[in-house]
Amino acid sequence: MFEIRRSQVFYKVAQCATYLGMLMNEVRALAKGLQILDQLLEASAHADKHGVSVTEAAGALSVNKSSASRLFQTLAKHGYVKRDTGSRGYVLGPKMQSAVQGSSKTALRDLARPFLYQLMKRTGECAHAAVYSQGKALIIDDVESAASLRVSGVVGRLEELHCTAVGKSLLAFIDAPVPEVLPYRTEQTYTCQTDFEQHLELIREQGYALDDEENFEGVRCLAAPVFDTSGTAIACIGISGPTVRMTRETTDEFAAIVLETSKELSQTLGF
Repeated sequence: MFEIRRSQVFYKVAQCATYLGMLMNEVRALAKGLQILDQLLEASAHADKHGVSVTEAAGALSVNKSSASRLFQTLAKHGYVKRDTGSRGYVLGPKMQSAVQGSSKTALRDLARPFLYQLMKRTGECAHAAVYSQGKALIIDDVESAASLRVSGVVGRLEELHCTAVGKSLLAFIDAPVPEVLPYRTEQTYTCQTDFEQHLELIREQGYALDDEENFEGVRCLAAPVFDTSGTAIACIGISGPTVRMTRETTDEFAAIVLETSKELSQTLGF
């Protein structure tokens, strides 16, 4: 009887040892997977569009290529990485991109806020910051004017690209496709692709975009791009106001203020 019980104990100990060994292997694999994500985040921060290759990861982790490849495949299966179509490397997947973009928007909003207040005080008009999202211009922050007659909006709203100053500024300076259809909004809206492409060239030359009652009658807007440390346009800031104050005569003056402020914010971001 004693021998039977002792053998049962040894069997349980062996089971525990096997389980602990498997658990340790999983922990080590998890640690290496996190190291790979760190590599990809660093590559993304330095605007390396080709990501990280299996060979590079294997060297950094001190494992063979087969092991590194299996780690990438597991991460890709769960949406944390994906193959880069232009190279043999891997880049951040949809889950990581969503988290990074959310964090970046929050950080950008916090950095942009004092510059938006500066814009509002110098022009007397509502100021806002926007980024490209889902084929639209996403307003990530708004600072309202103190004027009784003002153009106000809601943070988080999505604006059309072809008929708003923020949208046109983003289209002119970031790597985003021009919408195939340009819906009519007012008599001033660009609805012809050829004319709109030429208009975007003008925006690139002058450095800012003007919405001259193209989205709403009686409202004019100005916006200029914001660049990061790599020289990539990542957002834009601008103002909106009623045409009774934002007249064609004051456009140049207000545009200079918007440009100056956007450059100051870009410098804060390392541009």
